[in-house]
Amino acid sequence: MSDSTVNETTQNYSEDSIKVLEGLEAVRKRPAMYIGDVGERGLHHLIQEVVDNSIDEALAGYCRTIIVTLHSDGSCSVKDDGRGIPVGPHPVKKISTLEVVMCTLHAGGKFDKNTYKVSGGLHGVGVSCVNALSKDMTVTVEREGKTYVQYYKIGAPQGPVQEIGTSTRTGTTVQFWPDDTIFKTVEFRWDKVCDRLRELAFLNPDITITLVDERDGQKEDFAYRGGLVDFVRHVDSTTTALMKPVLMQGASVNEAGVETQVEVCFEYNTNYSETLLSYVNNINTIEGGTHVSGFRSALTRTLNAYAAANNLVKKDINLTGEDFREGLTAIISVKVAEPQFEGQTKTKLGNGEVEGIVRSIVNEELSKALDANPTTAKRIIEKAHLAAEARIAAKKSREMVRRKSALESATLPGKLADCALRSPEDTEVFLVEGDSAGGSAKQGRDRRFQAILPLKGKILNVHKARLSKILENEEVRTIFTAIGVGFGDDFDITKCRYGKIILMADADVDGSHIRTLLLTLFYDYMPDLIHAGKLFIAQPPLYKVKKGKTEYYAFNDAERDEYIQRIRREKAERKAARSGQTVEEVEEVVEEGATADGIVISRFKGLGEMNPEQLWATTMNPETRTILQVTIDNAAEATHVFDTLMGEKVEPRREFIERNAQYVKNLDV
Repeated sequence: MSDSTVNETTQNYSEDSIKVLEGLEAVRKRPAMYIGDVGERGLHHLIQEVVDNSIDEALAGYCRTIIVTLHSDGSCSVKDDGRGIPVGPHPVKKISTLEVVMCTLHAGGKFDKNTYKVSGGLHGVGVSCVNALSKDMTVTVEREGKTYVQYYKIGAPQGPVQEIGTSTRTGTTVQFWPDDTIFKTVEFRWDKVCDRLRELAFLNPDITITLVDERDGQKEDFAYRGGLVDFVRHVDSTTTALMKPVLMQGASVNEAGVETQVEVCFEYNTNYSETLLSYVNNINTIEGGTHVSGFRSALTRTLNAYAAANNLVKKDINLTGEDFREGLTAIISVKVAEPQFEGQTKTKLGNGEVEGIVRSIVNEELSKALDANPTTAKRIIEKAHLAAEARIAAKKSREMVRRKSALESATLPGKLADCALRSPEDTEVFLVEGDSAGGSAKQGRDRRFQAILPLKGKILNVHKARLSKILENEEVRTIFTAIGVGFGDDFDITKCRYGKIILMADADVDGSHIRTLLLTLFYDYMPDLIHAGKLFIAQPPLYKVKKGKTEYYAFNDAERDEYIQRIRREKAERKAARSGQTVEEVEEVVEEGATADGIVISRFKGLGEMNPEQLWATTMNPETRTILQVTIDNAAEATHVFDTLMGEKVEPRREFIERNAQYVKNLDV
């Protein structure tokens, strides 16, 4: 931003723009209510909340550059060249407006539509929550030719706003140190920060976002002037595209003068699954909503009309929405002034008027694109035609796996060992690798609420197969029928037979491959089970550390070493108590990894090596086990990873493995 624009940028954004709804309360007592959780996911959400404020400035047309720095002291700073948060006295609170914004829940310019026409952070809790959950925070504002700063500790200002100098620039810099008494980890991960910043740069092509990591010197710029076209190409970079991306843009203004902006980009590839990413004001609406239904209905109607007008489909074939979704990669981004989300999670748009707006714009723009590119149009129709033939061929197989009112024993001969309880919220099913482990799991389980489904061998890679072939796979059919929700257009989450679906595989290379195949099945055909928080991964131990009657189960190398040292320490404490010496004087010096002192270390190569009692105690008992919940923090990157690992191209998979080999632990070869 040039020096001459300093005064212009502060127009219509003054102390009066900040509306106060209520004070900051109970954030530290119940942080999960505001940021999701206090684990790694919640930690990175802090960065997202601060960056979203800068993005709102970009949406308003006042910010072009955002710099995110991961500092070596464990803090993170976000610097933008927006207008700078107002610092003068607030007309209601009578204290600095900066302090109001940073220390008051539901305070911000996004409640004033003269300041922000559209905004991602709807509730105004973001930056004040970050402040409350940080040990320290420093906010520096450059505005109206001056530089101001204010310091905070766990949400409380440590003095008034200070004027510390002059400046020819404008903008805000927020630096915060997450509170390690709140979060389980306070170490930021480069890849997780990268994923969200890249996504934001795709959605906002006019800005440049830079990520700097002082810890190891890494730096990356995210600037995608092609916007959604570049986004689609990135998502589809591991597949073979059948066409160039089609970009459709438009806007609608209602009677009150409020504008809704629509931008959609799509292309088709040689894969058989659909990838659809949707956003409202930069928020990833993972459950879709009215903007998605508007796009889908327009796509089906417009393509069918074109096919009929140009005699591209056989008379006995009726192309459906399902056919047009095969191999489709689409990104929908809408800007809505007053978005209404279903639930507090902001994952599904509910504005009814948006459906009609998107449908109208896509219908008009897609019709123009098809007429201008008849070769591309013909290729799309041919792809859908083949999908329709496969759909018809799969109909008979589909009927075999639809859930009946009761699960018939003939459907699952000897495989599913069901549980006694029938209420889904009280039950769980383990999808277990191998008959041997399945046998131990059946014997070790609690039959009241735990069901066991043993799986033989590796299931089909569903990412590279049509539905007709997928439904020929016995293991896949078994999984669909046991869970009961169906798939595709027949999916109904209310019919899920279990509250938790737990994947349990060996802690080796083959086990990892089987887990990935199962995760691909759920991601491609039952993603709503993931969104609903029903999918988990069991964590069987890797080691047993034993001496005499004392034994511990370790889930990684660090725990194994910790238990070895604990046993040695306890031995030294007993010896010191008998001899009257100190622990340090009698503690034996033993080389790392040695077992001469009687400690026996056993490594479990597979689940089948554990007897039923061990499997129950370490992996299945809700009181003692550790299970990981499968979540999708970033749908775009999740799709990209699945395409890389399970898609048809070998080179991206090789590059992914080489790039991530340094992070591999406990590799079994």
